[in-house]
Amino acid sequence: MAKTKTAFFCQNCGTQYAKWVGQCGACKEWNTVVEEVIQAPAKTDWKQPGSEDRARVKPLRVKEISTEKELRLDTFDQEFNRVLGGGLVPGSLVLLGGEPGIGKSTLLLQIALKLPYTTLYVSGEESQKQIKMRADRIQPDNDSCYILTETRTQDIFRHVEKLNPDILVVDSIQTLHSNYIESGAGSISQIRECTAELMKFAKETNTPVILIGHITKDGSLAGPKILEHMVDTVLQFEGDRNYVYRILRALKNRFGSTAELGIYEMQGKGLREVSNPSEILLSKNDEGLSGTAVAATVEGMRPLMIEIQALVSTAVYGTPQRSATGYNAKRLNMLLAVLEKRAGFKLGAKDVFLNITGGISVDDPAIDLAVVAAILSSNDDTAIDKGICFAAEVGLAGEIRPVQRVEQRILEAEKLGFTTIYVSKNNTISLKNTKIRIMLASKIEQIVEALF
Repeated sequence: MAKTKTAFFCQNCGTQYAKWVGQCGACKEWNTVVEEVIQAPAKTDWKQPGSEDRARVKPLRVKEISTEKELRLDTFDQEFNRVLGGGLVPGSLVLLGGEPGIGKSTLLLQIALKLPYTTLYVSGEESQKQIKMRADRIQPDNDSCYILTETRTQDIFRHVEKLNPDILVVDSIQTLHSNYIESGAGSISQIRECTAELMKFAKETNTPVILIGHITKDGSLAGPKILEHMVDTVLQFEGDRNYVYRILRALKNRFGSTAELGIYEMQGKGLREVSNPSEILLSKNDEGLSGTAVAATVEGMRPLMIEIQALVSTAVYGTPQRSATGYNAKRLNMLLAVLEKRAGFKLGAKDVFLNITGGISVDDPAIDLAVVAAILSSNDDTAIDKGICFAAEVGLAGEIRPVQRVEQRILEAEKLGFTTIYVSKNNTISLKNTKIRIMLASKIEQIVEALF
């Protein structure tokens, strides 16, 4: 056995030091460097029976590499498939993070119970009875999911050899520990070692592995930053526990786009897929309300109609307040300056509050025109017709700028029953025989005249 030695690791970024230091030189955080005991015996590599005979990897020219589309496993969950880029890639390592109690375990257990493949669900946080109680609420469709409560990686791999599952789910990576590292579970070295063992297992056996990860109080994934670099896909499950809707985003994806969005509704029987997000993002109020405008945005390949609410009131205190929920506050200040400079609206002495309904955050510049319309509607206390929506960017000179994939936005607005959409005059539109009226504008003054 190799000699036992100690090393110092930063708990925030995972940087290793030869001795203790007060401040980490990499991430500049104070008092995050801790000592960990490392034992490095000769490892016995995990191997699947017959893996010794697998072909050696050879260097190939770029032209010789096959470009066939990779095979993907259907998870029978449209939202999860969309965010992953079409399904689980064999041999991939997926990391799912989110707030405590947001529904990470429920989501993966629900998917595992739907799959017709042999699935091993390993939990280091809950007992088998607790998982069975949750599974009874979800009402499983198949009986091919096996539950294992274990935290030692060597024991997990022993069960994997016997069961030979098609998919492995681990809840959570912070609870696992390896015999090769003497530090406690959840430490920097344990997370790194356990993830490396799982990654080697996934790549050698071509088995997809899904990990659940904890997050810190500032919202980042707990553990070393190298954890996110090692995995193939990083997913974030977010939402407010006081609301029923949850959003699944891809922060990193080696096999697809990171712009895709999955939306779920938390119910008593688990998470329901929301195939038409506009149903939750648009209000069902038939009465015209001032300060409300609808924008056509695009998340990944999916067009969404979102409702923007604005409230403009006289400032009670000396300094006017500027508050935005789900929207960039700096961009809001920019649009207010454009309205004051180019359109002549004196908003410098008024409070402005902006909110995007549904609890989602949008950074698409195509919603600028809807933000401006909502602010002017609240300032004038005049309601915008419910059949009108917007899809354009506003520039600093007050010009209405074109946005990408405008035709897809127009078709989505028409499908949802909108009668008029305002877009930039510089957009190239080749749509014919559309029922929706397309209004072209080049300056913000034209929008003000048309609406108010």
